[in-house]
Amino acid sequence: MSALFPFRALRPDPRAAADVASVPYDVVSTEEARALASDRPLSFLHVTRSEIDLPAGTNPYDALVYDQAVRNFEHLERAAPLVLDDEPSLYCYRLRMGPHQQVGWAGCFAVDEYERGTIKKHEKTRQDKEDDRTRHILELRAQTGLVFLTHRATPAIDAIARQAAAAAPLYDLTAADGVQHTIWRVTGAACDELVAAFGRLDALYIADGHHRAASAARARQALPGRAEASRFVAVAFPHDQMQILPYNRVVKDLGGLSAAAFLDALRQACEVGAGSPRPAGRGEVTMYLDGRWHGLRLPAAAPGTAPADGLDVEVLQQRVLGPLLQIGDPRTDKRIDFVGGIRGPEELERLVASGRASVAFSMYPVSIDDLMLIADEGGIMPPKSTWFEPKLRDGLLVHLI
Repeated sequence: MSALFPFRALRPDPRAAADVASVPYDVVSTEEARALASDRPLSFLHVTRSEIDLPAGTNPYDALVYDQAVRNFEHLERAAPLVLDDEPSLYCYRLRMGPHQQVGWAGCFAVDEYERGTIKKHEKTRQDKEDDRTRHILELRAQTGLVFLTHRATPAIDAIARQAAAAAPLYDLTAADGVQHTIWRVTGAACDELVAAFGRLDALYIADGHHRAASAARARQALPGRAEASRFVAVAFPHDQMQILPYNRVVKDLGGLSAAAFLDALRQACEVGAGSPRPAGRGEVTMYLDGRWHGLRLPAAAPGTAPADGLDVEVLQQRVLGPLLQIGDPRTDKRIDFVGGIRGPEELERLVASGRASVAFSMYPVSIDDLMLIADEGGIMPPKSTWFEPKLRDGLLVHLI
């Protein structure tokens, strides 16, 4: 079963929601966060990336940053203002990006289930990022970022969402990126019905937010006996509504090879032909090099290969990036960078043309079925395998612990 708990959300007055809502803290750099919040005094980035209100060059893990986050949070509670719902509730959250739509449920989920593995993960986490968000939670006594979950779709949960969306929304705002965020508050019998429907699910899967979930578990250890600290706030979407975009790769140099020599070596590793900016299907990668797109056909995985090892991003790493370009661990190698698919192949062309990269690889997106299969088997996906879009907004539903 999957436990779902209504909670009393701390949230902005509806008139201030558009001013408060911000991109997730971990999809922007400090410089990008500072630019986004420069003329938005109510932006939640002042809470989640509070180093933007300190002198440039301040270490984002300095104690001053967490002190500033507390001050900014307290100020925002008064200035927005933020209000605390009078009774525990669940929140229907709809995302619309162009023709794509997905409808999920925001509530609290059990840290115990995360630690037991019935809320399944597919990524490793970094100690420094865990340390940061754990301290952020403990200093603010609040979980300020939503974990992004998915579950196998069920007619019962879909039906409750349709019913909720027929009412007047609590929030309905369109962010600067054109994504529409609509939220409905649900209480009473509908809450009970939804809790029961989630209780019939075999598992939940973390799509995005592994560090938030891990940090919530660590914060619980520091706050024994506090019921709210034993839960973490998340939004769970049906798997058949999820949209995964590719996570593309750029490499700064060719490891001492000329473009011609690299192409010659590449032809020994895979099929190389003419290409376009986007690969047509699984097993295909398109590469931007020396002002041209090339098509690569990756070799098929051998029978019995673990599902994670058969993903295109891992085959590319093992057959091309590692042996030909000397990219070691992609988690730590400074010569490789990753570009979310939302930026499009035009960003890959721009990076190469500007000289910031020598070669770029445009990937075909991983499927949600791949993710769930790997998680079901207890596997770990290669780093930077999935880019989920659209993103949730921080600041609209905060969980106090």
